[in-house]
Amino acid sequence: MKIYLVAFLLFAYGFSFAQQTEIVDFIKVEALIKPIHSKKMISASASYSFKILQKCDSIFLDAINIKLLDTSSEDKITIHSRGNKIWLQSKFKANKIYTVSFTYEAIPKKAIYFTPDQVWTQGQGKYTSNWLPSIDDMNDKIEFDLIIVAPKEKTVIANGKPVSFSRMDSLNQWGYNMKKPMSSYLVAFTIGEFNKKKLTSNSGVPIELYYQPQDSARVEPTYRYTKEIFDFLEEEIGVSYPWQNYKQVPVHDFLYAGMENTTATYFSEAFVVDSIGFTDRNYVNVNAHELAHQWFGNLVTETEGTHHWLHEGFATYYAHLLEREVFGEDYYYWKLFQSAEQLSALSNEGKGESLVNSKASSLTFYEKGAWALHILNEKVGEEVFKKAIKNYLEKYQYTNVTTANFITEVEKVYGEELTDFKADWLEQSAFKAEQAYNSLIKSPFINKYFEISALRETPLTLKTEELEKALTFPNDFIGQEVVYQLEGEPLFLTSSLYKKAFASNNLYVRQAIALSLTQVPEELKPEYETLLTDESYVTQETAMGNLWVSFPEDKAKYLGLMSGVQGFKDKNIRQFWLFLALLTEDYQPSQRVNFLNELKQYTSSNYGHSIREIAFEYVGYMSLWDSETLLNLINAGQHHYWRFQKSSRAILKGLLEDESYREKVIILGKDLDSSSSKFLDRMLSE
Repeated sequence: MKIYLVAFLLFAYGFSFAQQTEIVDFIKVEALIKPIHSKKMISASASYSFKILQKCDSIFLDAINIKLLDTSSEDKITIHSRGNKIWLQSKFKANKIYTVSFTYEAIPKKAIYFTPDQVWTQGQGKYTSNWLPSIDDMNDKIEFDLIIVAPKEKTVIANGKPVSFSRMDSLNQWGYNMKKPMSSYLVAFTIGEFNKKKLTSNSGVPIELYYQPQDSARVEPTYRYTKEIFDFLEEEIGVSYPWQNYKQVPVHDFLYAGMENTTATYFSEAFVVDSIGFTDRNYVNVNAHELAHQWFGNLVTETEGTHHWLHEGFATYYAHLLEREVFGEDYYYWKLFQSAEQLSALSNEGKGESLVNSKASSLTFYEKGAWALHILNEKVGEEVFKKAIKNYLEKYQYTNVTTANFITEVEKVYGEELTDFKADWLEQSAFKAEQAYNSLIKSPFINKYFEISALRETPLTLKTEELEKALTFPNDFIGQEVVYQLEGEPLFLTSSLYKKAFASNNLYVRQAIALSLTQVPEELKPEYETLLTDESYVTQETAMGNLWVSFPEDKAKYLGLMSGVQGFKDKNIRQFWLFLALLTEDYQPSQRVNFLNELKQYTSSNYGHSIREIAFEYVGYMSLWDSETLLNLINAGQHHYWRFQKSSRAILKGLLEDESYREKVIILGKDLDSSSSKFLDRMLSE
């Protein structure tokens, strides 16, 4: 009998999981969230309004490791927690709206991150239920209104419009209101020390650009073109921005380049740059991509992963269109060419993927998706394409969609079926390289690039004239191609071409010299030294290293020239400088201890993972491991950012193979907290 009962319960609950969106519509969530930073936990209360669509006796909220405290309801609803869900049980009547409330605590393992001076959320996928009971299903859209409790010196940014603010001793409460429903994975808040710059779009939408106080000089280059991006996308998409306002927030140790939380994009602080950093690592593409998601992903949302390209392919495509507007037609075609090369290579290896494969890679969803839209636009014409996009967004706004929904809207406007397009670009795993090539060669720039790149195997003496012409007024990408073709050739044949490339004053052509000409010849030394002042931190870092190696007698000179340069947010140049300074004998001997201590301090958890990763690399090169850096490495091995965690564990594992370091680590382990101690025990046992 017990076996039959278990089977029945599994069937019943399995049926509930699969069919819940047909039984109940969660309408609104009002939650007060109090993060407790010292304990990395959440204390909260929440109220839920829902409409029963079909008569039933139980529904649920997803709630991962959430502990229920007090509960209440107006309709004698039983509320209890079981199996990472909060169950609501009663004799529910169809077409009736119910409300329940409860308080709870959570110690989230995902979705909310406590860095030394910030708290932020990342719900991509279905993780919000780790800190806020919600629905881990994109098909259930809910209006979320949040009140966040934070220390008085901090700022809170969340979805929607700020509607309340109250002071309480050492804490403040920030209230945010959403007017429209959204999927729970898009619920978000950030707590940190921020200032903001305000803009207004041409259509009157308030835009807030957040930054840390110490980054005030980086605001303009970081957010460069933001208003242009917003205005362009509204006009290009043809549908007004669908939300109340828009915010952008750089956060510490973010997991991705950016995340399109409804009305509030969070992005990696790696994109917080000055004007020099803008050359190599600007936020423009990510800025446009995440904003495009406010329509494609947030306004209309896929029903399931099979249709994920409707999010990422569209956001990638519209980001490319924005870059064409800002950086020009050549840049647009270059980005298409680059992605076509990657997609073709995978396809040729038999690793191509269909766009409607739910397990496809990011490259497929993003770049093949963008290519599909580019080809579709060319096929049906821009007027038809734009009209279809408008119809699609307006018809399915605040609901969920499939690929078939989109294609149907295009076919209606186009007046013909898109059978071949669907087969070639949506269903087929192979990348249609010939179609892509025929599209690319519509660009005069791409044709010229193909001409120059076709000379790679031609002896230099037979192509010198062509290369010289290409360097006269070089396009960024053609000029780079010319420089790369000089690599490894005799200097007596390349010297004049290199000098012409230096004289072009094209940042990217000159950068190609730094990246490819690593052993600097004496004849080109004066020109090469000018790279140290180029408006590119990639160029500066590379040139400094190459000159330091090529001219040992001038090491102190180059270190002196670059001593005050920090580089990107990860302090790439400063840390490389410290590394070279420590390797340079007799360079400022009275400062060597300070240089050493500065480099070691960058391994600390007080700094972001990108800074720490570089510091660990240099500490490892020079075998500077001591108690301080080893403890920092153990800490890094438990970091939430998996790539940094993985690289740190690999370093630690290597050190543990050395008996002397192993003994040091074991001694250090005696004073670790329980979590770190368990982690170290696992590492020692491997």
